[in-house]
Parts: sequence; C-alpha cells; structure tokens
Amino acid sequence: MIRVALVDDQALMRAGFRALLDAEDGIEVVGEAADGRAGLDLVRAEVPDVALIDVQMPVMTGIEVTRRIVADPALAGVRVVILTNYGLDEYVFDALRAGASGFLLKDTEPADLLQAIEVVARGEALLSPAVTRTLIGEFVSRPPDRADAPGLECLTRREREVTALAARGLTNEEIAAHMVISPLTAKTHISRAMTKLGARDRAQLVVFAYESGLVTARGRAGT
Repeated sequence: MIRVALVDDQALMRAGFRALLDAEDGIEVVGEAADGRAGLDLVRAEVPDVALIDVQMPVMTGIEVTRRIVADPALAGVRVVILTNYGLDEYVFDALRAGASGFLLKDTEPADLLQAIEVVARGEALLSPAVTRTLIGEFVSRPPDRADAPGLECLTRREREVTALAARGLTNEEIAAHMVISPLTAKTHISRAMTKLGARDRAQLVVFAYESGLVTARGRAGT
C-alpha cells in the first residue's frame, strides 16, 4: 500500500486528487492540508511514502516544506512530488534543489499521476529525458549553491560515467547498453554514487552533475 499526503491550498484540487487516488487499489490517502505549515505537520505525523505538495502556498511555500522534510532524518523515506501550474519555472528548479523527487503539472492525466506516484514510491526520480536536458540547460545559467557538497573525487571513474549518463536522462537499461554492462551493474554503480553524494534519487544526481561540471548544457560529460 502506497501512503500519500495531499498538500494544496485549493480545496477543489485536493478533492479531485483524493477522489482519483481513493478509487485506486494499492494507494491510500493518509490526510490533506491546505497550507505549508499544516502540510509539514501532516507529513511528520503520518510519514507517508509520497507527499504531493503545491509549490506556492500560504504560511510556508512548498519549497520550504520540501527542504524541511529532506532535512528531517525521521522523514528519510518520504518522497516529495511538487505540484505546479506552470511547468519548468524557477520554483521547480528550487524545489528539486531542495530535495524533491520530481514535479507534476496540475492538469496531468489521471493515469500519469498514478504512474508518477508508483515511480516515486519506488525511490526513482520523476524526470523524463526531455525534462532532464532542460534542467541541465537551465542550471548552467544559475550559480551553484552546494559549495560544501562532496566533490567528484569521491566517485570512481565508473561511478562518474553512470552519474553523467543518468543526469542525461538514461535509464539503467540504457546505461547498461551504452557501457556494455548488465542493468544490475549499472544500478549498483548508480546506488553507490548516490550514497557517496548523499543524493536521495536521480533528481539529485542531475543537480550534482551540473554543479560539479560533470555534464554541460549540451549533455556531454565535463572535464
């Protein structure tokens, strides 16, 4: 059972999401909140698998809620999906930097929402290759803010390679084919790189790959 928390200041939006999720076997809505502070309290009380959080809310923004969830060791298993009306705007980038596992447009198709919840609940990032490439391009124009983060020196050559490929949007199977290794080996390299970098998922690897210079706006490995 995937446990989901809904945090959005629009009652109609919450009601629509809840009706859809409650009708799905294998998903349970554990609660709703109408502002950021109440949403953070809800997540702390229920510790859901996935928190769907609106990016712009009263009292506390979705970005700040995400930041506090990620910083709380007791909530290490909670995955945040940011809800937005606007797509790839500045709020989405800030949310991913704060530790969100991905984002969804509020007008997303019901089937895509359900699939997204399943993907994030498995610990994967909700970022398509097209979105990943756009993120990298946008990050290039922004100054890094992780000066104290682990550097490339903590990764082996193989781990750097799989991190760069993952940041370009490749799946484990595609990485395996590119490197002529098994998908399991690719997954192992990715997991080790994430552990060393303190990354929650692939979304955080994208952030690291840019900020470390491992990939460029053209999606090539850096020097």
